[in-house]
Amino acid sequence: MRVRTMITKEMIIADIIRQYPQTLPVFQQFNLDCYECQIADIETLEHGAGVHKVAVNELLDALNRSIE
Repeated sequence: MRVRTMITKEMIIADIIRQYPQTLPVFQQFNLDCYECQIADIETLEHGAGVHKVAVNELLDALNRSIE
């Protein structure tokens, strides 16, 4: 049985992009240019979404759909 990995809001943004490059268009859809940001290496998804006034649960849902 395969365990399904989910992206969580506690994950570091750069780690998400490295592990799941298919999420990049989702970040772009939410107007988040995280791949260009130096802070992405230390910033959690929840914090980054909050700073940019993005609904973290909507972003999280879209990111997880992209890795299914």
